[in-house]
Amino acid sequence: MPDMSAHLALTQLVPFAAEELDKNKVTPGVLGFVVFAALALAVWMLMKSMNRHMGKITFEEAPDPAAAGPDTPKATPAK
Repeated sequence: MPDMSAHLALTQLVPFAAEELDKNKVTPGVLGFVVFAALALAVWMLMKSMNRHMGKITFEEAPDPAAAGPDTPKATPAK
């Protein structure tokens, strides 16, 4: 029967907590700050990782075939 006494204790305490709650003074508190800080840290780490990965990419643009001189052989399209 310990389950019944825990249920009875919770039903007795819930109305008291609801009466003391001032809806104009509700703040996120410490838990809200911790969650926000964890999200900010995760975004910072993701951006740092993305920066590192983007730095590894090398991109060289193909030369323009129209700008090639007359002595340069033109590529033939594959059939």
